Amino acid sequence: MEQAINTNEKQDIESPKSMLWNLAFNVIIPALILTKLSGDANLGRVWALVVALLFPFTYGTIELIIKKKWNFISILGLVSVLLTGGLALFKLDGIWFAVKEASIPAVIGIAVLVLHNTKFSVFKVLMFSPKIFKVDLVNERLEQKNNLNNFEKLLFRSNLMFASSFLLSSILNFVLAVIMLTSPTGTEAFNKELGEMTFVSYFVIMVPCMVVLIGTFWYLISGIKKLTSLDFEEIVIEQGKK
Repeated sequence: MEQAINTNEKQDIESPKSMLWNLAFNVIIPALILTKLSGDANLGRVWALVVALLFPFTYGTIELIIKKKWNFISILGLVSVLLTGGLALFKLDGIWFAVKEASIPAVIGIAVLVLHNTKFSVFKVLMFSPKIFKVDLVNERLEQKNNLNNFEKLLFRSNLMFASSFLLSSILNFVLAVIMLTSPTGTEAFNKELGEMTFVSYFVIMVPCMVVLIGTFWYLISGIKKLTSLDFEEIVIEQGKK
């Protein structure tokens, strides 16, 4: 049973190339369309919203048809585009864009915490996955050393650290939006600011969050080494090895 579960998890994990296409179609391209083509001289706010929505909708639909499963990033992209486009259409103040930018990573962080002890655990799929760790060997050694309960505590603490990266992203998103979105909504200047914020956010937000994620990963590895008495090479699957 454990082996069957591990095999399914392997199939669910995306390759870096697949993830890059995922992010491009569901997040990056729609954001660029909304910020660069929503002016009256281009597509306009309504058509820019429609075109931007087509990318995550189409990508998510193809994934659903081919893989028979919902694409979480496509759903997230649709929600994000709808919120951004909707706020722009109603010409709401920039503070609402700041709230929107903060709410999405906050919701993801809450989901990470809530789903921890379920089969939908985001942390176990992304971090403690059979594509990264020798899960069977780790479980076997934990059982031998009677450390399964301690391992669950380690996973819980690691999951908290993992969720904290989304909380950090939420805070940084809000602060960045408040600082950069100063022009009236719907103006060309505001669209330019939104585009600049999207670009800057990759450095201001992604770098600190990646530091937290890397720290979480090494904390997990250190904990597993301690609980199993296995070396790093025995725990982690060698890159490129099937």
